[in-house]
Parts: sequence; structure tokens; C-alpha cells
Amino acid sequence: MESFLAFVGGLFGMSIIALIILVLLIMGGMFFVVKQQTNYVIERFGKFHKVALPGLRVKIPFVDQIAKKVPLRIMQLDSVVETKTKDNVFVTIPVSVQYQVQNVVDSYYRLANPERQIQSYVYDRVRTSLAKLDLDEAFSSKDQIAQDVETTLATAMNAYGFAIINTLVTDINPDPTVRASMNSINAAQREREAAVSLAEAEKIKIVKQAEADAEYKRLQGEGIAAQRKAIVDGLVSQYESLRDAGIGSEAQEMLLLTQYFDTLQEVAKASNTQTLMLPSNPGGVNNAMEELRNSLFTATRAADQKQTAQ
Repeated sequence: MESFLAFVGGLFGMSIIALIILVLLIMGGMFFVVKQQTNYVIERFGKFHKVALPGLRVKIPFVDQIAKKVPLRIMQLDSVVETKTKDNVFVTIPVSVQYQVQNVVDSYYRLANPERQIQSYVYDRVRTSLAKLDLDEAFSSKDQIAQDVETTLATAMNAYGFAIINTLVTDINPDPTVRASMNSINAAQREREAAVSLAEAEKIKIVKQAEADAEYKRLQGEGIAAQRKAIVDGLVSQYESLRDAGIGSEAQEMLLLTQYFDTLQEVAKASNTQTLMLPSNPGGVNNAMEELRNSLFTATRAADQKQTAQ
């Protein structure tokens, strides 16, 4: 009898322990914590029941189930699209799509695989856009391609509870051989433009130098002419002064002879010649004086005629 009672008591104790464990298990499945920027989709007997918001939440064990933990943070999906341009150049285009869940229920129940759906729209829109553009136009239209993709995705994914935050076309990568050819063409074009610029600069330099030389010659000629006229005017003035003072032809010859020797002195200073050949006989000197006198009279008559004409 005592053995039977001991057996019953042990069985009862074990039942109590099992009951406690069962209660703890039930309590553990009843309470759960939802993290910040996350929503839980709760189903009851396989049917949608509610959306659990962040914090400590309660569900009925064995009745309610957590069907999906839906993140509300902005997510990014990176895709690489292989396609060709209007001029039949094959390119690879990395595209990054940033999206966010706006409707938890629709995002879970209406779309089985949102990432693949987004990629499908990205592939379709990028290939459609690139088929209308040459390679050079594609490089300059990256922002427009990204805008087209974003517009298409925003319209399509909004029906499934997703918002498209941003779409980025980060690069356009043609085949390596095409890229090398483009670099060669660009280098040749820059060299040609540099050669044209250098030629234009040299042309301008030559033209300006020619204009400067012409101006220099003109001014130099005017200066020499003015200098000679001033010398003649001075000689005429001195001659007339001596004549008015009653000095005859001796003064004239003395003045001409003085100018003659002054000229010889200037010639000797301005040249590297150390020896000058001069007439030594009286006839030679007389001839020189006659030539100077004739030159003086000719210059005087020309000046008078010019003054009369004015």
C-alpha cells in the first residue's frame, strides 16, 4: 500500500512539472517582440488576422502564426542589364533601385517575389530606352534612362504596396574593344583640335608681326622724310639770313662746305669704315660744291611749290 501511494505521489509530481513546462511553453509562444521599422503579418488558422506593430505583442499559441516579418526600411536592389544600343554596340548597365514597403498586406499577399518583379521591369525599360539611343547619346542620357526606369517602376509597383524611392544608372560599360576605340578616336580628335589651335595662334602671330613691321617702316620713312626736310629748311633759313646780312656767295659756299664735312663725319661714325676716299684737287671740291648747291635749290623750289599748292 505504501508503495502504491509513493507511486501515485511520484506520478502526480511529474504531472505538475509537465504542466508547468506546458504553461511556460504556451506563455513563451504567446508573447513576442516586434522590432522598430518592422511589421509582422499575423495569420489565424491560415487567414490574415492583423499587422503587429513594433513593441511587445500577444498572440494565441497554436492559433495565431507569424506569417511574415516585413522590414519597413529603404532597401536597395542592384541589377546589371546587358543590352545593345541603336548603333549595335553591346553594353552592360548597372542599375540600383531603392524601394520601400508602403502597404504591408499588399506587399506580402499580392507579390510572391518583389525583387524579381522589380528586376523584370528594370530589364524591360532599360532595353527599350537603349534601343533608341546611340552609344554617345546613351552616355549623355544616363539621367533620362534612370528617370524612365523610375517612372515605370513607381507606377507598376505601387499596386503591390511598394514605393520606388530612387533609381540610379551608375555607369554604362561598352565592350573593352569598343572602349579602346572610343579612347583612340577622342585622343585623335583632341590632337587635331590642338593642332588647329596652334596653327591659328601662329597665323595670328605672323599677321601681327607683319602689321607691326609695316607700321614700323611707315613711321621710319615719315621720320626720315621729316628729318631731311628739317635739314633743308634749316639750310635755307641760314642761307637767307646770311644773304640778308649782306654776305655774298662766299658765305653760301662756306655753309655748304660745312654741311658737307658734317655729313662726312656722321658717315664715319655710323659705319665700320675707317677710310673715306675724298677728292683732293680743287676741281673735285668745286664739283661737290656745285652738286650741293643744285640739291639745295631743288629742295627749296619743291618746298615753295608745295606751299603754293596748299
